[in-house]
Amino acid sequence: MTGVLTLYRTSVGKKVIMAVTGFILVGFVVFHMYGNTKVYMGPEVFNAYAAGLRTLGEPVFAYEHLLWLARLVLISSVVLHIWSAASLTRQSQKTTAGNAVGTMKRYGAQKRQTGYAAYTMRYGGLLLFLFIIYHLLHLTFGVVGFAPGQYQHPEGDAYQVYSNFILGFRNPLVSGFYILAMIFLGLHLFHGVWSMFQTLGLNNAKYTGLLRGLAILIACVVAIVNISFPIAVLVGIIPPAA
Repeated sequence: MTGVLTLYRTSVGKKVIMAVTGFILVGFVVFHMYGNTKVYMGPEVFNAYAAGLRTLGEPVFAYEHLLWLARLVLISSVVLHIWSAASLTRQSQKTTAGNAVGTMKRYGAQKRQTGYAAYTMRYGGLLLFLFIIYHLLHLTFGVVGFAPGQYQHPEGDAYQVYSNFILGFRNPLVSGFYILAMIFLGLHLFHGVWSMFQTLGLNNAKYTGLLRGLAILIACVVAIVNISFPIAVLVGIIPPAA
């Protein structure tokens, strides 16, 4: 029991935490992307989807209870994911500094191999964290990115998320930021999913190509589909609600 409780202090424990929380977050990202594709089916379907999220699990769960449970799990996963990533980065820097003498050549080769992935994961992760905050303030709470009175909050059983979606992405600056964030999300997903497979022991050489291809597929599908939303709004493929 003591070993389990102290596992989080080790680099292995932190990598496991990062992999498990990453798995939860990847699942959410894929589910969220799929749900948003319903915007292509029109306002009635998309608004019904938003309402359905709040009644999910009824009658076992009361109104929005399961949704808030999911939010708490996601928030906890984000916090633990960032904490484990920051801890591993600090630990790696200390190890590198302590072994710097006589290892510059080896370190240089390692840096060339991992520098790009580390850069996209570290700084891309920071950008994504800022994007999550903005995205919640924007389309969930409607406190940024909308003119006064534009954002329509739920009234009873009526949800106008379709109109909010359209109005939110009509701003080219907002859409541009969203597209940039989705590019970094794709890079983050590729390196993250690939690292998750390795951390969880799914790094058998026999399946390397398959797992790498799966990481690329998840990253590309999520990035491309999410980028399609603001573009579709800007060019009129997704029309305003009647």
